[in-house]
Amino acid sequence: MRTYLVTGGAGFIGSNYIHYMFRKYGDEIRIINVDALTYAGNPENLKEVENYDNYTFIKADIRDLDAIKKIFAENDIDRVVHFAAESHVDRSIVNPGVFVETNVLGTANMLNAARAAWEKPDGTYPEGKKFLHVSTDEVYGSLPDDDNAFFYETTPYQPHSPYSASKAGSDMLVRSYMDTYGFPANITNCSNNYGPYQFPEKMIPLMIHNALENKPLPVYGDGMNVRDWLFVEDHAKAIDMVQEKGKLFETYNIGGHNEKRNIEIVKIIIATLREMLPENDPRREHITEDLITYVEDRKGHDRRYAIAPDKIKKELGWEPETMFAEGIKKTIKWYFDNEEWLDHATSGAYQEYYEKMYSGR
Repeated sequence: MRTYLVTGGAGFIGSNYIHYMFRKYGDEIRIINVDALTYAGNPENLKEVENYDNYTFIKADIRDLDAIKKIFAENDIDRVVHFAAESHVDRSIVNPGVFVETNVLGTANMLNAARAAWEKPDGTYPEGKKFLHVSTDEVYGSLPDDDNAFFYETTPYQPHSPYSASKAGSDMLVRSYMDTYGFPANITNCSNNYGPYQFPEKMIPLMIHNALENKPLPVYGDGMNVRDWLFVEDHAKAIDMVQEKGKLFETYNIGGHNEKRNIEIVKIIIATLREMLPENDPRREHITEDLITYVEDRKGHDRRYAIAPDKIKKELGWEPETMFAEGIKKTIKWYFDNEEWLDHATSGAYQEYYEKMYSGR
């Protein structure tokens, strides 16, 4: 039985990946989920699997090297899928230090622990061991507002926010271990994910939640920034394919071919909510474009992201399966069906953060 160590598995993408893997492999695999359960790590995301015999949750922080080494010492880890990271750009602008600690130093701890556990005396590694570092397209910086411009694996890094700079630093660390030690790893750089279990500070669940609650829909700047949207289950499938078939030491860009301006996303969400809510639901009356509220632009706000996933399609046969019109309906339906989850996620510390970020704007 192959054992996967998944960091940040209680978060949005990590929990979706764990669900995907159990649906695909069942009891053929074992998953150890390591998560510090910070504000965006939610144990409720994994209620369905928490009693599986082949699932283990360990509360630990990747910044704690001794804790990570202990997990490797007590388990024969075959694969590492490293999601754990501070990921919200707005928070990185307010508190960049924690992004460096978690994303750079935490990744260094994961690399050092895996290398210590896996490296043989002759400097080689057992067949089948692999470390997959999950990163972002934001490390590439900003594209011109040109439909023919895309990020490729060869695009130079030019991060503009403390978040993207910290992820660029972690990517470079992984590359250095591959080059210096022959460390068996891959890097994936993905576009913006959306789907079930996403913490509602991010754009799409924020807009869904606020619209349902008759609250303003805050749009940065002129709303014309472009992002490439990737349905999270498509991302999970891509990560599994890179683990199974990806060439060691390679980087793979994972994009959704769903480039849309932010204001377009907001208007689609409004229209889709009105379409999906029953006619007698009183919330339909207030869910209109009148809720859109333009706010001061984010510092260092990149204008456009767009990924060309040509390499992963050519080498591994992966391509996105979920177009945005379908994915947004699946996402909204999930939030309709899980209002209690949304209520829990938007209480307490999240509310304090929300007020700090958007009050007075």
